[in-house]
Amino acid sequence: MENKQQSNGMKKENSAVKKKMNWSGSLILASLTGAFGSSFLYGYNLSVVNAPAVFIKKFYNETWERRYGFSVDEGTLTLLWSVTVSIFAIGGLVGAIIVTPIVKFFGRKCTLVLNNVFAVAAALLMSLSLLAGSFEMLILGRVIMGVDAGISLSALPMYLSEISPKEIRGSLGQVTAIFICIGVFTGQVLGLPEIFGQESRWPFLFGAIIVPSLIQAVILPFLPESPRYLLLEKQNRSKAEKAFQRFLGKDDVSQEIEEVLAESRVQRNTKLVSVVELLRTRAVRWQILTVIVTMGCYQLCGLNAIWYYTNNIFSESGIDRETIPYVTLSTGAVETLAAVFSGLVIERLGRRPLLIGGFGLMIVFFAVLTVSLTLQSTVHWLPYLSIFCILAIIASFCIGPGGIPFVLTGEFFQQSQRPAAFMIAGTVNWLSNFAVGLLFPFIQAGLQTYCFLVFAGICFAGATYLFFVLPETKNKTFHEISQAFAKRNKVTLEMQEMNHFPGEEKSREEQESNFTSSVDNGETKKGIV
Repeated sequence: MENKQQSNGMKKENSAVKKKMNWSGSLILASLTGAFGSSFLYGYNLSVVNAPAVFIKKFYNETWERRYGFSVDEGTLTLLWSVTVSIFAIGGLVGAIIVTPIVKFFGRKCTLVLNNVFAVAAALLMSLSLLAGSFEMLILGRVIMGVDAGISLSALPMYLSEISPKEIRGSLGQVTAIFICIGVFTGQVLGLPEIFGQESRWPFLFGAIIVPSLIQAVILPFLPESPRYLLLEKQNRSKAEKAFQRFLGKDDVSQEIEEVLAESRVQRNTKLVSVVELLRTRAVRWQILTVIVTMGCYQLCGLNAIWYYTNNIFSESGIDRETIPYVTLSTGAVETLAAVFSGLVIERLGRRPLLIGGFGLMIVFFAVLTVSLTLQSTVHWLPYLSIFCILAIIASFCIGPGGIPFVLTGEFFQQSQRPAAFMIAGTVNWLSNFAVGLLFPFIQAGLQTYCFLVFAGICFAGATYLFFVLPETKNKTFHEISQAFAKRNKVTLEMQEMNHFPGEEKSREEQESNFTSSVDNGETKKGIV
């Protein structure tokens, strides 16, 4: 009995040591640096245009009058401003489309480093637009910044999912969402009148983009590339071992190497899969559909509508117009805290409860908010209930729907499929973003406060689909997740393991032999498919 207790104690101690070692210094630095120069800038550029909107419109009008001798009409000014805001999504779509060949050729880490060229170029164009008297520079800068965001929102989750142990893959994946929220909050803070929210200072809001980009460009090159990319796509075992050793903080990484090699034997394909090939693969059809649903709901669940109504609801509550920008900071703070909370509990609660629960809570608070906004002119305390609902909806979004879709995309697909999967996810994300920006003004004009019922319906549809389809992926390997989808995809486990593509004719034994030989020699052999 005593020996058994000692054995159990040793197991617990070893487990605790193993869990502690999962978070190495290189792993933390890579995730923070990668996110600071990537998803942080995405969030920052979502909110940074709000504070100086009045000054930028004035700059547009003055530039137009200087060029043509008359003031721009209200309709043209509104169009120019709408283009300035929404064209960010067009750039994002371009970035999502071109990311697949870039991450294949340069790797995940190098893609993030090189992507800073877009960010710096965009920052210079936007910050110098006032000095140059050219609003076209500002619009072009927004496009280029969108390209940067489109690339980073695919490359960063890919990188994080490939460098993290499966025990903390969800928590590390949530770093993307946490830094998006921090970026939004930072944009709100820097946009205050005491800082850069003044007519003479608004270009500095865009110039500040250079800081995270330079920090990432300086630090990230000294950190390892994704070990899975090095091993499976570059067939360089020695570099992959060194990367695993730095990220895991231990010398013996033979088990991790073997797990990756086992995946390669199962998938039998280290050739990059195209989007068309991925869509034609029966073994991942429900995974693709699930990614499309989660990414679509991520943008269409109504958070943009919340930002639209925030200032009006705060005003109705009796808050002075001058005070509203400071009160709005509470929304960014709640968003950040909820994202951090999600990162802390995701490995305990799992993906399913947070994602489905987040959508479920949003449905409830959307319904309450609709009633509150409809009746707030008749009951004096209802505006305060509306404020609570706004903060609750933001928190509900950030604990699950705000970050987990990026995590799932990295978990559902094998190495050769992952870039194409992120391209599909990114395309859905940015198209949905653009659709919301285009259609929401019409939905709001037609339905007024009842527009939130549309978003509640989208949340309900998403939660229902995920309840019946989404398996729990916490602490599971790619192979285990594939098995969970096998029955729904109507493939046998043997077919799931083969999972090959048209044109493959080599025997399994021959491919394994070639792959192992290639890895051991640290060479790239193009004949392996």
